[in-house]
Amino acid sequence: MAGVHPFIPKDLILPDYVPIVLSQSTILGVYTSASLLVVSFVWILAGRFPKISKVDKILMCWWVFTGLTHMILEGYFVFTPEFFKQKSPTYLAEVWKEYSKGDSRYVGRDSAVIAVEGITAVLEGPASILAAYAIATRKPYSHLLQIAIALGQLYGTAVYFITSYLEGDNFAASTYYYYFYYVVMNSFWIWIPSLIVIRSWKKICAAVHIQEQKRSKTR
Repeated sequence: MAGVHPFIPKDLILPDYVPIVLSQSTILGVYTSASLLVVSFVWILAGRFPKISKVDKILMCWWVFTGLTHMILEGYFVFTPEFFKQKSPTYLAEVWKEYSKGDSRYVGRDSAVIAVEGITAVLEGPASILAAYAIATRKPYSHLLQIAIALGQLYGTAVYFITSYLEGDNFAASTYYYYFYYVVMNSFWIWIPSLIVIRSWKKICAAVHIQEQKRSKTR
């Protein structure tokens, strides 16, 4: 039986759809609180490592935050295809039903979205945690890894927006949900990875330049 739902398009078929139980404020409140808790913990933990700058602390917080978001939140979406049918929905199921008001391709199980989120959850999630570890322990591959993940995030976000545009870009329940969920919330995975790529690229170039100077002096 096709359930009545608040998503666009209205003719989207969602058999046995179970309406959202939690309010928007509750869903966002829990997510914000959990995120702040994670960031605070990482910030304190980062302070225990020697010679960690404030920028590196911020980057560690970002990588752990985005890594857990990829693995837990997006991983749940990928591996729980019938989340909208749950009679006793979990918090994560409620999150995706709420977010689907901004992009119904999630509740509609769009293949492009599943592919992007699957790669993000399985590859970029663990890699993001590794990036935080690499920064803390000053691994030589730190900046290269950060560039690789950030470029992956930028590519995934580009595919996400482009496929929506090519399919008509009409998946939001209202203008409010379109801009708040679809545009604003996803924008963080555009400008933050972009800044990381620029910073790490400069760091790598500077390191190579120093090595070249040392080689020139020893000749």
